[in-house]
Amino acid sequence: MAGRRAPARPPLPRSRHFLRSRSLAAAIVAGADISPRDLVVDIGAGSGRLTAELARVARRVVAIELDSRLAAGLRNRWSNVHVVAGDALEVALPDEPFRVVANIPFAHTSDLLHRLLDDPTLPLVRADLIVEWGVAVKRGLPAPSSVSGILWGAFHELRVERKLPASAFDPPPACDAGVLVATRRARPLIPAAELPAYRRFVADAFRRGRRIGGALPRDLDAHQWAERYRRRE
Repeated sequence: MAGRRAPARPPLPRSRHFLRSRSLAAAIVAGADISPRDLVVDIGAGSGRLTAELARVARRVVAIELDSRLAAGLRNRWSNVHVVAGDALEVALPDEPFRVVANIPFAHTSDLLHRLLDDPTLPLVRADLIVEWGVAVKRGLPAPSSVSGILWGAFHELRVERKLPASAFDPPPACDAGVLVATRRARPLIPAAELPAYRRFVADAFRRGRRIGGALPRDLDAHQWAERYRRRE
């Protein structure tokens, strides 16, 4: 009689590409410069590759995982890790200064960037995010080329930290990935209260496809933009 087949491996969630190597996860966490005082959020914690390395160095880790099976596998593995089974787009984020180090689902990159960077009052200190390489390059360019990129740049400095080959993931994505770092500016380019006027100013410039005040939006000081726009209203 033929032997029983081993149960099929549960399919990985769509757009999830887990890090293969513990050493790579450790290198990414080391590059994030986490201190023993830090509260760190791991979005899309998955199998816990990054979570394990963060637990070694951070004061506290919040591991957010949508897949209930994966979330259950993370619980009670580290004394300083709190596991939240839920959608990172809906779960409440910390109301105290926090860091993010995460291998986020590629299909939700844009939504998660908006969740983390749209609101300048969110006490996010720094985010180290594994994203598709094209996204990392676009968002990490010195001169942002989109409305969102310019708005985010008023409060955060964005840069590309490193490139990760597709072979570093299981399953491998269709393209390479990169670590995109967003660090809160010590002094924002505009006060948070002026963000609505600044947003309208930048959106207007892109919609009309023209230079304002003799320069494109990315060439001007953000505070001056807000002042000019407010005088026009």
